[in-house]
Amino acid sequence: MRLSSAGSGAAARSPVHHPIFARYYARFSVDAETRLGMAGMRERLLAGLSGRVIEIGAGNGLNFAHYPGAVAEVVAIEPEPLLRGLALRAALRAQVPVDVVPGAAEALPVKSEAFDAAVLSLVMCSVRDVRRALGEVRRVLRPGGEVRWFEHGRGGGRVMTLTQRTLDRTVWPALTGGCHLSRDLVAALREAGFELGPHRRVLMPEKGPRLPTSYCSLGVAWRPPEPAER
Repeated sequence: MRLSSAGSGAAARSPVHHPIFARYYARFSVDAETRLGMAGMRERLLAGLSGRVIEIGAGNGLNFAHYPGAVAEVVAIEPEPLLRGLALRAALRAQVPVDVVPGAAEALPVKSEAFDAAVLSLVMCSVRDVRRALGEVRRVLRPGGEVRWFEHGRGGGRVMTLTQRTLDRTVWPALTGGCHLSRDLVAALREAGFELGPHRRVLMPEKGPRLPTSYCSLGVAWRPPEPAER
């Protein structure tokens, strides 16, 4: 449940600032690395990446330790000040070059077609404008560049879906830094014009009670290559 959106194009004027939730998330996410198996999920998410990578909503930087050595550079976008400070510390320990910068998912502060891959990891639940954010992802990827994602969202049947939607309309976003439970990233990627690759449903935790946050997906998509000139 990353915090990633400062509003359309206004990250510098009105940055995300959720200090209470950010502190909670920083503690919970570290515990989840072992208790919920998140460290292994990060390994699967990032395996095989290479070249220049942009990570959107980097949070406290827990992905950084899992980037493979073939990655030449990671540009990590994180608007929340407390989490960004923790990400800066994590970047110093990373085995690949990581540059942590402020910015909003809907207005990424980087050049077009500058990256070989984009990483979305527990972030799309909390962007304010999913369509615009995915448009930015497509803009900054080179043609044929890939998107790696691990996100939670809609799932679990009719009763659970109704519960997720009810929470989204009431208390959940206010308590969790703008997080939403019932978004469907796979459908959103398809609507944004990405070519979907292998993806699968994942339950977190794998064993135990099914919570509104348990229904996740892990996968890869590509920005379509430019059509060949005739």
